[in-house]
Amino acid sequence: MKRVLVECRDLFFRGKIQALLGAAGGAIAREEPLDLAVLELGKPGVDERIRDLVRRGVPVVAFGSHVDVEALRAARNAGARAVPNSEVESTLRALL
Repeated sequence: MKRVLVECRDLFFRGKIQALLGAAGGAIAREEPLDLAVLELGKPGVDERIRDLVRRGVPVVAFGSHVDVEALRAARNAGARAVPNSEVESTLRALL
């Protein structure tokens, strides 16, 4: 069972991610060890959070609006696999 940290304020996306994890046999976790982290962009400090997780060896999927090119770029530069909202489900399916 994959242990996945999910930090997402948007209830619509949080519900989709939870359903996807459940179908793939994963579980939401708050503590390490973690197999994956899924973070919603747009929150202050998210780039540092990504860098911290990546430093600890946790793969990170970051997602946000396709029009916020700078946030997606910053997340990639911090070490995340950054995708627009429209691709978060397919990306997670591939990783789980």
